[in-house]
Amino acid sequence: MSLCSEIGIHMSQPPVLWCDNIGATYLSENLVFHVRTKHVEIDFHFVRDMVAKKLLSIKFISSKDQFADIFTKPLSSSRFGVLRSKLIPYHCA
Repeated sequence: MSLCSEIGIHMSQPPVLWCDNIGATYLSENLVFHVRTKHVEIDFHFVRDMVAKKLLSIKFISSKDQFADIFTKPLSSSRFGVLRSKLIPYHCA
């Protein structure tokens, strides 16, 4: 949110981070630190703190609907078209 405010974009709600890992989604919302999660990287703790402060929202998205695949994976033209059509409502005007 800091970057957004620095460039003049003011958000009425916290940004949503879409995650296709249900376990990571649950861990980001669970403020209890478990012994099994002590190996988790420092950036995960940063995200969990942001969620706790209500500055970031984590939502689950199925792997088959993950928009980021357009930019990170080789896709068939039909799959690319399906994901691209879902991005169109979010483009900047």
